[in-house]
Amino acid sequence: MNKRILDKDIQQFIKANREKSPSIIALKKSPFPDVSSSELAAQIDGWQRSVRKLPTWAFSAPIYYPDKINLEQCSSEHTALVKQTLIKKGARVVDITGGFGVDSCYMAQEAEVVIHCELNENLSEIVKQNAIELGVPNLICIATDGVAYVDQQKDNSLDYIFIDPSRRVNHAKVFLLEDCEPNIVGLQNVFFQKSHIIISKLSPLLDISAALQKLRHIKRIYVISVDGDCKELLFVQERNYEGEAVVSAIRIFQDQLQSHSFTIQEEKVTLIRASDPLHYLYDPDVSITKAGAFKTIAKRFDLYKLHQHTHLYTADNIKDHFPGRIFEIQEVYTLSNFKKKNEIYQANVATKNFPVKVADIRKKFKIKDGGKDFLYFTTDMTGNHIVIHALRTR
Repeated sequence: MNKRILDKDIQQFIKANREKSPSIIALKKSPFPDVSSSELAAQIDGWQRSVRKLPTWAFSAPIYYPDKINLEQCSSEHTALVKQTLIKKGARVVDITGGFGVDSCYMAQEAEVVIHCELNENLSEIVKQNAIELGVPNLICIATDGVAYVDQQKDNSLDYIFIDPSRRVNHAKVFLLEDCEPNIVGLQNVFFQKSHIIISKLSPLLDISAALQKLRHIKRIYVISVDGDCKELLFVQERNYEGEAVVSAIRIFQDQLQSHSFTIQEEKVTLIRASDPLHYLYDPDVSITKAGAFKTIAKRFDLYKLHQHTHLYTADNIKDHFPGRIFEIQEVYTLSNFKKKNEIYQANVATKNFPVKVADIRKKFKIKDGGKDFLYFTTDMTGNHIVIHALRTR
């Protein structure tokens, strides 16, 4: 870490040039003898990435940005704020896999102390410096192995253990929970000896049902999406908890938060009603579909499903606060009629419970991408393939 970067003259240069291409900055000679062009370019690149991911940080105190990979792997401020709500006032937290420290900084705003463990000494130093700039004095950074640190603590001395296990081991991507590092499946006994609650941030690609089989005492599961992209899963385990886990699908869209909570048993026993397309079409957010809330979302908003396996919904009126996109239906075609009558040659094409890929549909019907029209190729309540032409209302 080159602390010279935080000096006023360097920060002024970065601010004056932060809208420029980092590659152009890297190729020019640095105006500072003790800061290289590549270092300046890396800070400008870091700022540009943070504008989207960490806007509060980008426009507040001088932040020292780490390597690109650390920024790519860190949480956004939106998802960090969700984790902050899980921490009780005055708690003692250990972040075993600290990284760039975004989650640690936000949890520290509720906790008495957050211990940020990070093996990379340079990254640990960066987080420590940023915590000072951001005014987070109760974030303690230790360049150490987080699992070893927890193992050295007295039993019951921690309130929370937070962990974001790596899905890359020896440069290869792993898919099983027990193959991640650290292995949170194998470490559960140790963690529960030291802490009352374990919060694990897991990949959105993880099979939730598989995790439920391998992790014990799961009290809450959070499926978090930001602007239509499923970002992460949070599993909250509480020592000795034996009840049913509550699943919360959290949709963060245009800085607004929507939440739908249910239990797996509730989803299982909920009855659905099917209907032909009515006046409005409802397409649920990815957080809803990843969480598996296919029936409870219909019940909650008094909607009909188009088909048992078609995760599209319909109603004759607008359902405010529905977590997803809402469309006004213009026309419904059978697939054969669409072939004969179609006069739409530019549209946003989507498929739900339909055997043909979007790319093949575009090619077959000569439909260009974009525009205000939406075409949903799907299956109706009687099993027939249909095409729904719709316009988005919200």
